[in-house]
Amino acid sequence: MSLIIKPVISEKANYLTDLRGAYSFLVDPRANKIQIKKAVEVAYGVKVADVRTMIYAPKVSSKHTKKGLQVGKTNKLKKAVITLSEGEVIDIFAVN
Repeated sequence: MSLIIKPVISEKANYLTDLRGAYSFLVDPRANKIQIKKAVEVAYGVKVADVRTMIYAPKVSSKHTKKGLQVGKTNKLKKAVITLSEGEVIDIFAVN
């Protein structure tokens, strides 16, 4: 099972990549920082300097229908911001 789900591609993530060399990934919520660091180093062949993680709680939404109140929620997400060592670069858009 891969710990890295997908890279985050947004304006803020691209700004952090250009400014600090930090890359954002959605990862498995059960993974810790050490596992995330090893997974990125193996997957992309780079040296990771720092890993910061944040957990996003599930969002609950409800709507009223003919059948009553329908409640749903999204999945819990964990995002990791990876800072690479000096001179290291990840090409996210490269085809494997």
